[in-house]
Amino acid sequence: MPEIAEIFVGNTTAGTPVSIDASMANRHGLIAGATGTGKTVTLQALAQGFSKLGVPVFTADVKGDLAGISKKGEPGSKVQDRIKLLKREDVYDPAACPSVFWDLYGERGHPIRTTISEMGPLILGRLLDLNDVAQGVLEMAFRIADAQGLLLLDMKDLRSLLTAMADHASELTTTYGNVSKTTVGALQRKLASLDDAGASKFFGEPAIDLKDLLKTDPHGQGYINVLDATKLLADQRLYSTFLLWLMSELFEKLDEVGDKDRPRLVFFFDEAHLLFKDAPKSLVDKIEQVVRLIRSKGVGVYFVTQSPLDIPEAVLGQLGHRVQHALRAFTPRDQAAVKTAAQTFRANPKLKTEQVITELGVGEALVSVLDAQGSPTVVERVYCCPPESFIGPISDAERKALIENSPVFGKYEDAVDRESAFEVLQKRKGDLLGGSKPGQPGAPAAEEGGIMDKVGSVLSGVLGSGSGSSRRQSGGEAFMKSIMRSMGSRVGTEIARGVLGSIFGGPKRR
Repeated sequence: MPEIAEIFVGNTTAGTPVSIDASMANRHGLIAGATGTGKTVTLQALAQGFSKLGVPVFTADVKGDLAGISKKGEPGSKVQDRIKLLKREDVYDPAACPSVFWDLYGERGHPIRTTISEMGPLILGRLLDLNDVAQGVLEMAFRIADAQGLLLLDMKDLRSLLTAMADHASELTTTYGNVSKTTVGALQRKLASLDDAGASKFFGEPAIDLKDLLKTDPHGQGYINVLDATKLLADQRLYSTFLLWLMSELFEKLDEVGDKDRPRLVFFFDEAHLLFKDAPKSLVDKIEQVVRLIRSKGVGVYFVTQSPLDIPEAVLGQLGHRVQHALRAFTPRDQAAVKTAAQTFRANPKLKTEQVITELGVGEALVSVLDAQGSPTVVERVYCCPPESFIGPISDAERKALIENSPVFGKYEDAVDRESAFEVLQKRKGDLLGGSKPGQPGAPAAEEGGIMDKVGSVLSGVLGSGSGSSRRQSGGEAFMKSIMRSMGSRVGTEIARGVLGSIFGGPKRR
C-alpha cells in the first residue's frame, strides 16, 4: 500500500496523531480563535505541511509575522517543550519554506496587478461601494469599451472613458441608456479616492499570471506565496475585494481536475470576516457557490478568523476541516459564538466541547478533520504542532534577498503602459463613437482567414446558395462574416467577464 500523504496537525491529549489527509485537503477548512490563541502559528504550520507535500500555497501576511515561514526555525524553549510533548524529536527538522513575496503596492514584494477589464464591473463596483445607479453606469462603460475596441487596463483608461461618456451623454442615450453627468461625476470621485489610497498601482500590466502562483522549487516543494498585507489591511475593502477577485480568477481560469491525491493550490483567507462584512445576501450566495465549486479545480480554501459567527452558515457548512482555538465568553455574542463553534463539530461523548473551547491554552485547539472517505471525525482536544520555520517577522535585508532571488524576479517589477483607452481617446480628441471602423486606432483589426471567418463560412453555407470558390459572396455569407468579426473583436473580454458575471449575478452580454 502506498503511503498516504498527510499534513500533521498535532496529537490528542491521549497522544493520538491528528492529520489532514491530503486527498481531502481541497474540501476547505476553518481556523478560528480569539486574538493571541495561536491561529497564525497554526496557519504557518499547515502551510509548511502543504509545501513539503509539493502543494503551493497563497496566504496574506496581515501582521508581518508570517514572513518567518521563509526562514529556518530557531525553536525556543516553548517550541522544544511542545515537540517533546508530541514525541516528535526524531522528525522535527527546522527548515525554511521556498517563498515568494507579493505586495499590491510593490514595496515589500513583487507587484501584483490586474487590469480594469479583467476585474470587471461587478467586483470593481463592490470595491467602489457603488449604488445601483452608479453600478449601471459602470457596466455601461464596459459595454461601450467592448463595442469600441477600447482596452481598459488602468485607472486612467476608465476615467478617460467616463469623461467621454459624460461629453457624449445625449448620443449614448438611444443605444445604451441615460448617462447622468452627476452619476459620472460621483464615479470619478470614487475613483479619485481609490487612487489616493494607492489602489491605482494594482491596475495595469503586466497582470499577474496565475501559473506563477502554482510553482514548485527544484526539490519539489510548493512555493509559499505571501501577500504582504500590513499596509493593505488599512483599506479593508480593497483587501477583501482583492482576495475575492483572486479566488474568482482561480475558479474561472483553472481547468477541472476533480479529486486528486493532493490539491494543486491551497488558499488561506486571513481576516475572513472582512469578505462578508456588509456584503449583500446575493454576493454571499455567489461566494458560497464559488467555494463549493472551486474544489473541482483542485483548490482548497481555508478561512482564518476570530469567530465562526464571522462566516455565513451556508459557507461554514462547506468547511470540512476545523481547527478551533480558544474563544472568550465575556459578552452574549461571545457566548453565542462558543455555542455555534461547539455545534459545528461532530460530537465526542468524552468531551464537553462547549466548555473546553473557553479553557484551551495557547497552541491548543479543538480539531475535526475529514477522513479518507470524506466523513468528519469526532472533535478532539489537540496540542498543535509548531512549524519548522521561523515564528516571527524577518528583517528588511532578508526580505530583499528573497525577492531578488525569487523565480519571478524581474517579471513584474516594471509596469508597462501600452496603448489603451486613454491614448486612443486622446487621438480621437474625445470622439467616443467615431473610431469603430477597422484600421483606426483602438479598433479591432479585420483579419481574413481567422477562426471567426471560418466559422462564418460554415454557417453561411446554410444561408447562401451555389458552390465553388469563384462565386461572389452571398448576402448570407457577408452577413455572417460581419457578425463573426464583430464577435471576434470582443470575444476575449466578454467571455472572461461573462463567466464572472454568471458567478456574481451580473447580466449576460448580448
